[in-house]
Amino acid sequence: MNRKLNGETKLLRLILKHLLMVSMLLTTFMVRAEGDWGIDRLMQSLASSRSGSASFVEKKTIAMLDKPVESSGELFYTAPDRLEKRTLKPNPESMLLDKDKLIVEQRGKKHTLSLANYPEVAAFIDSIRGTLAGDRKALERSYKLSLDGDEQNWNLSLLPIEDKMKKVVAKINIAGAGNILHSIEIKQADGDRSLMTITPLPTTVPAP
Repeated sequence: MNRKLNGETKLLRLILKHLLMVSMLLTTFMVRAEGDWGIDRLMQSLASSRSGSASFVEKKTIAMLDKPVESSGELFYTAPDRLEKRTLKPNPESMLLDKDKLIVEQRGKKHTLSLANYPEVAAFIDSIRGTLAGDRKALERSYKLSLDGDEQNWNLSLLPIEDKMKKVVAKINIAGAGNILHSIEIKQADGDRSLMTITPLPTTVPAP
Protein backbone atom coordinates (compact mmCIF):
# COMPACT_ATOMS: atom_id res chain seq x y z
CA MET A 1 0.00 0.00 0.00
CA ASN A 2 2.79 2.46 0.93
CA ARG A 3 4.53 1.67 -2.37
CA LYS A 4 1.34 2.52 -4.27
CA LEU A 5 0.89 5.77 -2.34
CA ASN A 6 4.50 6.76 -3.03
CA GLY A 7 3.96 5.98 -6.69
CA GLU A 8 0.84 8.15 -6.79
CA THR A 9 2.69 11.00 -5.09
CA LYS A 10 5.53 10.85 -7.64
CA LEU A 11 3.05 10.72 -10.52
CA LEU A 12 1.08 13.62 -9.07
CA ARG A 13 4.27 15.70 -8.80
CA LEU A 14 5.16 14.91 -12.41
CA ILE A 15 1.72 15.75 -13.75
CA LEU A 16 1.40 18.83 -11.56
CA LYS A 17 4.51 20.49 -12.97
CA HIS A 18 3.60 19.51 -16.52
CA LEU A 19 -0.03 20.62 -16.48
CA LEU A 20 0.37 23.86 -14.55
CA MET A 21 3.05 25.09 -16.89
CA VAL A 22 1.04 24.21 -19.97
CA SER A 23 -2.32 25.42 -18.69
CA MET A 24 -1.05 28.74 -17.43
CA LEU A 25 0.83 29.52 -20.63
CA LEU A 26 -2.58 30.08 -22.19
CA THR A 27 -2.81 33.48 -20.53
CA THR A 28 -0.30 34.61 -23.16
CA PHE A 29 -3.08 34.20 -25.73
CA MET A 30 -5.83 36.00 -23.86
CA VAL A 31 -8.27 38.20 -25.71
CA ARG A 32 -9.51 41.28 -24.02
CA ALA A 33 -12.37 40.45 -21.67
CA GLU A 34 -15.11 42.73 -20.44
CA GLY A 35 -15.34 43.99 -16.87
CA ASP A 36 -12.94 45.09 -14.13
CA TRP A 37 -9.59 43.38 -13.77
CA GLY A 38 -9.68 40.44 -11.36
CA ILE A 39 -9.74 36.66 -11.10
CA ASP A 40 -13.09 36.39 -12.87
CA ARG A 41 -11.77 38.35 -15.83
CA LEU A 42 -8.63 36.19 -15.94
CA MET A 43 -10.80 33.06 -15.97
CA GLN A 44 -12.97 34.55 -18.72
CA SER A 45 -9.86 35.10 -20.80
CA LEU A 46 -8.73 31.51 -20.26
CA ALA A 47 -12.11 30.26 -21.42
CA SER A 48 -11.65 32.07 -24.73
CA SER A 49 -8.47 30.12 -25.61
CA ARG A 50 -8.82 26.97 -27.70
CA SER A 51 -5.14 26.32 -28.28
CA GLY A 52 -1.74 27.74 -27.44
CA SER A 53 2.00 27.22 -27.80
CA ALA A 54 5.11 28.74 -26.26
CA SER A 55 8.82 28.21 -25.77
CA PHE A 56 10.12 27.95 -22.22
CA VAL A 57 13.29 28.14 -20.16
CA GLU A 58 13.06 26.47 -16.77
CA LYS A 59 15.51 26.74 -13.88
CA LYS A 60 15.16 24.21 -11.08
CA THR A 61 16.75 24.87 -7.70
CA ILE A 62 17.35 21.55 -5.94
CA ALA A 63 18.67 21.38 -2.38
CA MET A 64 21.29 18.71 -3.07
CA LEU A 65 22.80 20.57 -6.04
CA ASP A 66 25.17 23.55 -5.94
CA LYS A 67 23.59 25.41 -8.86
CA PRO A 68 20.22 25.48 -10.65
CA VAL A 69 19.48 22.96 -13.40
CA GLU A 70 18.35 24.64 -16.62
CA SER A 71 16.21 23.13 -19.36
CA SER A 72 14.33 24.53 -22.35
CA GLY A 73 11.73 23.45 -24.86
CA GLU A 74 8.17 23.98 -26.05
CA LEU A 75 4.65 23.75 -24.62
CA PHE A 76 1.41 22.99 -26.46
CA TYR A 77 -2.29 22.84 -25.63
CA THR A 78 -5.26 21.82 -27.77
CA ALA A 79 -8.74 22.05 -26.24
CA PRO A 80 -10.25 20.31 -24.51
CA ASP A 81 -7.83 17.71 -23.18
CA ARG A 82 -4.52 17.48 -25.06
CA LEU A 83 -1.51 18.93 -23.22
CA GLU A 84 2.13 18.48 -24.15
CA LYS A 85 5.53 19.56 -22.84
CA ARG A 86 8.56 18.94 -25.07
CA THR A 87 11.95 19.42 -23.46
CA LEU A 88 14.67 19.97 -26.09
CA LYS A 89 17.72 20.79 -23.93
CA PRO A 90 19.78 19.48 -22.23
CA ASN A 91 18.16 16.09 -22.95
CA PRO A 92 15.18 15.54 -25.26
CA GLU A 93 12.08 14.22 -23.51
CA SER A 94 8.34 14.69 -23.74
CA MET A 95 5.19 14.39 -21.65
CA LEU A 96 1.81 14.16 -23.35
CA LEU A 97 -1.56 14.10 -21.62
CA ASP A 98 -4.20 12.97 -24.09
CA LYS A 99 -7.65 12.41 -22.59
CA ASP A 100 -7.12 9.83 -19.80
CA LYS A 101 -3.61 8.72 -20.76
CA LEU A 102 -0.22 10.14 -19.79
CA ILE A 103 2.60 9.28 -22.19
CA VAL A 104 6.16 9.97 -21.02
CA GLU A 105 9.16 9.54 -23.32
CA GLN A 106 12.68 9.70 -21.84
CA ARG A 107 16.00 8.33 -23.07
CA GLY A 108 14.32 6.72 -26.04
CA LYS A 109 11.82 4.80 -23.91
CA LYS A 110 8.10 5.46 -23.91
CA HIS A 111 5.82 4.81 -20.93
CA THR A 112 2.02 5.01 -21.06
CA LEU A 113 -0.01 5.38 -17.86
CA SER A 114 -3.78 5.17 -17.52
CA LEU A 115 -5.17 7.78 -15.16
CA ALA A 116 -8.03 5.40 -14.33
CA ASN A 117 -5.52 3.63 -12.07
CA TYR A 118 -4.83 6.85 -10.14
CA PRO A 119 -8.16 8.37 -9.00
CA GLU A 120 -6.48 11.06 -6.88
CA VAL A 121 -4.44 12.20 -9.88
CA ALA A 122 -7.49 12.05 -12.15
CA ALA A 123 -9.39 14.34 -9.78
CA PHE A 124 -6.53 16.84 -9.89
CA ILE A 125 -6.46 16.76 -13.68
CA ASP A 126 -10.18 17.45 -13.78
CA SER A 127 -9.55 20.64 -11.82
CA ILE A 128 -6.86 21.74 -14.29
CA ARG A 129 -9.12 21.05 -17.23
CA GLY A 130 -11.76 23.10 -15.49
CA THR A 131 -9.25 25.94 -15.35
CA LEU A 132 -8.64 25.69 -19.09
CA ALA A 133 -12.40 25.97 -19.53
CA GLY A 134 -12.44 29.12 -17.39
CA ASP A 135 -14.17 27.35 -14.49
CA ARG A 136 -13.04 29.24 -11.41
CA LYS A 137 -14.99 26.95 -9.08
CA ALA A 138 -13.08 23.93 -10.37
CA LEU A 139 -9.76 25.62 -9.62
CA GLU A 140 -10.90 26.71 -6.17
CA ARG A 141 -11.68 23.12 -5.24
CA SER A 142 -7.92 22.54 -5.19
CA TYR A 143 -6.41 25.97 -4.48
CA LYS A 144 -6.93 29.20 -2.60
CA LEU A 145 -6.50 31.99 -5.15
CA SER A 146 -5.03 35.44 -4.64
CA LEU A 147 -4.50 38.06 -7.37
CA ASP A 148 -2.27 41.06 -6.62
CA GLY A 149 -1.32 44.12 -8.65
CA ASP A 150 -3.17 45.49 -11.66
CA GLU A 151 -3.66 44.48 -15.27
CA GLN A 152 -0.24 45.81 -16.28
CA ASN A 153 1.66 44.07 -13.47
CA TRP A 154 -0.15 41.17 -11.82
CA ASN A 155 0.68 38.10 -9.75
CA LEU A 156 -1.66 35.16 -9.26
CA SER A 157 -0.86 32.98 -6.23
CA LEU A 158 -2.23 29.46 -5.75
CA LEU A 159 -2.13 27.78 -2.34
CA PRO A 160 -3.16 24.10 -2.25
CA ILE A 161 -5.99 23.33 0.15
CA GLU A 162 -5.95 19.52 0.00
CA ASP A 163 -3.55 17.60 2.23
CA LYS A 164 -2.34 15.39 -0.63
CA MET A 165 -1.43 18.44 -2.70
CA LYS A 166 0.24 20.16 0.25
CA LYS A 167 2.69 17.25 0.44
CA VAL A 168 3.84 18.09 -3.08
CA VAL A 169 3.48 21.86 -3.52
CA ALA A 170 3.71 24.73 -1.03
CA LYS A 171 2.83 27.62 -3.36
CA ILE A 172 2.56 28.58 -7.03
CA ASN A 173 3.19 32.12 -8.28
CA ILE A 174 2.20 33.18 -11.80
CA ALA A 175 3.32 36.65 -12.95
CA GLY A 176 2.34 38.65 -15.99
CA ALA A 177 1.53 42.02 -17.52
CA GLY A 178 -1.62 42.69 -19.48
CA ASN A 179 -2.28 39.62 -21.59
CA ILE A 180 1.33 38.40 -21.48
CA LEU A 181 2.48 35.71 -19.07
CA HIS A 182 6.03 36.27 -17.83
CA SER A 183 6.79 33.45 -15.43
CA ILE A 184 5.56 30.54 -13.35
CA GLU A 185 7.25 29.69 -10.06
CA ILE A 186 6.47 26.44 -8.26
CA LYS A 187 7.66 26.11 -4.66
CA GLN A 188 7.64 22.48 -3.60
CA ALA A 189 6.89 21.23 -0.12
CA ASP A 190 10.42 19.76 0.17
CA GLY A 191 12.03 23.18 -0.39
CA ASP A 192 12.96 22.73 -4.04
CA ARG A 193 11.55 25.18 -6.56
CA SER A 194 11.35 25.82 -10.28
CA LEU A 195 11.07 29.07 -12.21
CA MET A 196 9.87 29.02 -15.81
CA THR A 197 9.97 31.97 -18.18
CA ILE A 198 7.72 31.78 -21.23
CA THR A 199 7.75 33.28 -24.73
CA PRO A 200 4.70 32.91 -27.03
CA LEU A 201 5.08 31.01 -30.29
CA PRO A 202 2.85 31.27 -33.38
CA THR A 203 -0.44 29.57 -32.59
CA THR A 204 0.30 26.19 -34.11
CA VAL A 205 0.01 22.82 -32.41
CA PRO A 206 1.79 19.51 -32.99
CA ALA A 207 0.17 16.87 -35.16
CA PRO A 208 -1.58 14.06 -33.23
